[in-house]
Amino acid sequence: MNLYEHTIIARQDTSPSEIKQLTEKYSKIVEKNNGEVVKTENWGLLNLSYLIKKNKKGSYIHFKIRGKGNVIDELEKNEAIDKKLLRYLTVKVKEFDLETNFFSKKDEIEKKENTKN
Repeated sequence: MNLYEHTIIARQDTSPSEIKQLTEKYSKIVEKNNGEVVKTENWGLLNLSYLIKKNKKGSYIHFKIRGKGNVIDELEKNEAIDKKLLRYLTVKVKEFDLETNFFSKKDEIEKKENTKN
């Protein structure tokens, strides 16, 4: 089994309930193709470096997936025709970093560090 990190960017006008539906939709596609979603992170609404389809911002959703290559093929095939998505990216990795959450608020990070000490 291969390990993948997969990120999708939804349009800025996508509601939180639609974000949840997108997350569930793509998680089910992974599971139908004998893959496993190890972790899902909602990074929230972030600024884009440049305009994409007249959008200045996008809602980022990040998946950590364990599966074979056909899982990613099927996932990207469905994402290519989804009008709610601006971009998607898949990166094959050697191992997952399940500890670090790069887009959490600074207050949450400080609380975690204080509880460790």
